[in-house]
Amino acid sequence: MIGESPRRPRTGARRTLVAAIAAIPRYLRMLAGLIMDPRVHWLDKLLLAGAIAYAIMPIDLIPDFIPVIGQADDVFFLMLAVRRLIGNAGRRVVLDHWTGHPDELSDEHLALTVSAAAFFLPRTVRRRLERRTRREARRRA
Repeated sequence: MIGESPRRPRTGARRTLVAAIAAIPRYLRMLAGLIMDPRVHWLDKLLLAGAIAYAIMPIDLIPDFIPVIGQADDVFFLMLAVRRLIGNAGRRVVLDHWTGHPDELSDEHLALTVSAAAFFLPRTVRRRLERRTRREARRRA
């Protein structure tokens, strides 16, 4: 409505999002360590490099000027490559390169971070993302 202030995010979601953003340097160091680690398969490293190149390239399957979906394909391919790299590397190798608390790599922490970030997305996208996260958690259990 006119005259109303914009809705502010819930405090818990904002706190979780700020913590996730603060962890970005640790995630980048971990990924760099995994890329340099000889225990990690070369194909997983190559797929991550390809996903990064795809995200940087101006030519996409879905053009970036299309709201939400245009950027989602970049993020989707990056997340697939990162999940494959981490999953195939194994927990011990990942923890060797992780400088944060090991609990930050748990499924519960990831779900909480996704839900906090999803709070800022349009409702339909948020619901799809939350359903997908719940399905992934059930599949892993």
